[in-house]
Amino acid sequence: MTTFNLSQINHFVLRKQHLAEDSKSNDIIQIVKDIGGLHATSSATPYLSLLARTTDFTKDDLNRELYAKKTMGKIRCVRKTVYILTKNMIPAAYSATMKMSEMNSERFMSYVGVSKEEYETASKRILKILAGKGLTTKEIKSELQTELNISSIVNLMCDQGLLVRGAPKAGWKSNIHTYYLFKEHFPDICLDAMDENDAKKMLVEQYLASFGPVTEGDIAWWTGLPKTEIKQALGNLKNKLVSIDISGLGANYLLLSAGETPLQAGLPPSPKPDVSLLPFLDPYIMGYKERDRYLDYAFYDRIFDRSGNATSTIILDGKIIGVWDFAEAGREPLAKLFLFESVGSDVLDEINLHAHKTGEFIAGKRVQVKKCSSMIPLTQRTAGGFMSPLRES
Repeated sequence: MTTFNLSQINHFVLRKQHLAEDSKSNDIIQIVKDIGGLHATSSATPYLSLLARTTDFTKDDLNRELYAKKTMGKIRCVRKTVYILTKNMIPAAYSATMKMSEMNSERFMSYVGVSKEEYETASKRILKILAGKGLTTKEIKSELQTELNISSIVNLMCDQGLLVRGAPKAGWKSNIHTYYLFKEHFPDICLDAMDENDAKKMLVEQYLASFGPVTEGDIAWWTGLPKTEIKQALGNLKNKLVSIDISGLGANYLLLSAGETPLQAGLPPSPKPDVSLLPFLDPYIMGYKERDRYLDYAFYDRIFDRSGNATSTIILDGKIIGVWDFAEAGREPLAKLFLFESVGSDVLDEINLHAHKTGEFIAGKRVQVKKCSSMIPLTQRTAGGFMSPLRES
């Protein structure tokens, strides 16, 4: 079994995740495919994830592909989380995770007081209302003239492949989607075309391609599937897999065999430090259950809250070295930085450069950068604190 050091592994994964300087691209469809999709629980996160992986990205670039050209779509899939996937990725992700997502939405619908009978009646009416057009949940509720919790009904309809999330009416930061009939929005996608076991195999293989080398625990965490199903999928992929050791982390990390050759050959060094400012819930940070590969345990509660949500991070050569935040309060917008330790002037220059770029992308104008000396651990913050980690700093 071959052994690699952590620096080699992190550099290898950074390239696959388009976070190494020489792996950045403006082909956002290819990026979405390569990194296993864009985490889209928050509407702003996909834009900032792409900003970190491209050289010349605008908000319209994603809007065009997602809402005008419809080369991608938003569906709930792994870990019952909303992701942006390419059209080719949607059938496998849907077939592999639909039962899990649907069950979760049914529980929530029951919790808010909507019965199965009420759902059946309301969903049929919604399908008729949305024929040929898109509406928000508020607009749907008005059309139905009902007091039912429409959000819970619409979420379940999305999980069943009846509806799809379209463009938010309030802009790129809004989670108030417009909903459309799936079959009208994506007439050429057949959600029932793939066998469930084949879909799970494809989902696991995609994850290995995007994040490997990984452990079985990492795969189970990312997909949200039971470990028995993970073992079955891995058994079906055994001819494509190799096991490696990572010094300092342990043995039996799984990697697609196609990735072993470039690792053994060695990757060319980066011309300068690979620095990224990643948004909260970025795929690279949320991709692993075992996080020793990129985070010192001493700083764990600065990055993850009690529910496992990851905040906005500063990355250096694959490791988390700090936290960033954005504030619009006051006379001018402010990008805030909190570093866990001192860094060299060349690294600090890169961090400041990325802070200005990210802040200006969010604000649409020039921003100031502030270095913070402390932060409150996320485990001591209220729910949602990961979205504004340096608010009190």
